[in-house]
Amino acid sequence: GRIFTYELMRETFQNDFEPLSKLYGGRLYGDPITFKCNLQSFPDLPEWLRFTQRHQYDNGFLYGTPMSPGKNVIEIYATNKRSYEVVRHILVIKVVAEKMLPYQAEFFIKLREIEKVLPPSVQDEIRQDLQKLWHTEALEIVNISNALDRGGRVPLPLAGHFEGVYVKVGSEQYFSDCLLMVLKPEHEKQCTAGGKVKVPGGCNFCSIPSNCISWCKTELFDLTKQQPSPPPPTVGTGILESGGDFDPLESPPSIDFFPDYIVTVIVPLIIAIVLCLLLAYIMFGRREGVIQLYHHYTIHGNTDELRNMAGSRSVPPPLSTLPMFNSRTGEEGPPLQSDSPRIPLIMAQYDPHSDTLPRKKKTLGDFLL
Repeated sequence: GRIFTYELMRETFQNDFEPLSKLYGGRLYGDPITFKCNLQSFPDLPEWLRFTQRHQYDNGFLYGTPMSPGKNVIEIYATNKRSYEVVRHILVIKVVAEKMLPYQAEFFIKLREIEKVLPPSVQDEIRQDLQKLWHTEALEIVNISNALDRGGRVPLPLAGHFEGVYVKVGSEQYFSDCLLMVLKPEHEKQCTAGGKVKVPGGCNFCSIPSNCISWCKTELFDLTKQQPSPPPPTVGTGILESGGDFDPLESPPSIDFFPDYIVTVIVPLIIAIVLCLLLAYIMFGRREGVIQLYHHYTIHGNTDELRNMAGSRSVPPPLSTLPMFNSRTGEEGPPLQSDSPRIPLIMAQYDPHSDTLPRKKKTLGDFLL
């Protein structure tokens, strides 16, 4: 029921690596170091313990509030990002049972981040301000948590924007009048309206602006009025009571697939038949369809008539109607020896180097000019 913090000092782990003074002629340089912590023989930390490190040039912090006594062996791995050497340290945390503080209050500090609150000096500053607000010296910090772990939004990477921190404190003494103000209906209405909450002058004790609390997110916890937790369930033998023999089903129940057959086969077939009947009605029963069919019939009849008239003429057919006809020379070219059913109508398609354009014959006078 008390806050636990442990700072991983980079200088402590730097001594375990090869000193840079041998490489840089007596000048000391701090290597970038990252930490990874886990419970021994487990991949992660205990449920109550958290780790944070903002940057590889910053110190790391282990923090949390244990709620049950016991012993925790923490493995700390420090990795040197310059040489990629790894050092392993062991941290043993022994948690002893202690009486829970009956009166607790949780405050939200908007202008703080978790790494800036965990050092003991900053915790003392926050505790001193809250002692004046609570009117008691017997005040202890119960828990510190990051606002991002409580569903908060990631702030913009700009100056003046912070993640926010929740700080919970507890005491044996009952809440002061300033703290009881948050339970009044007027205070709740002001917070719900979204306006600025008016705090009495005697209740503003933040000596440092970054340690000022947000009154609308202040909560009070009276553990003396809380109902005791229900007893845990009794553990049985793990053997089911005798309830007779189990009679399984001989065969699964039959399933009727006829409705599925109607939906997948009969319905599309009926739709196709209706569409065919509709098309036949449009083509044969409507005036527009009959006219279109008559046009097709007359076109075929006229074509046959023209072919018969051309075949019955005694004059030879025009040369332009013959295949492979050269319009300049009047000669008929040999048929193409190709398997393709398409025969070019212009000689240029057969011989691209032939000149198919009419040219004027040159005379002797042209050459003299």
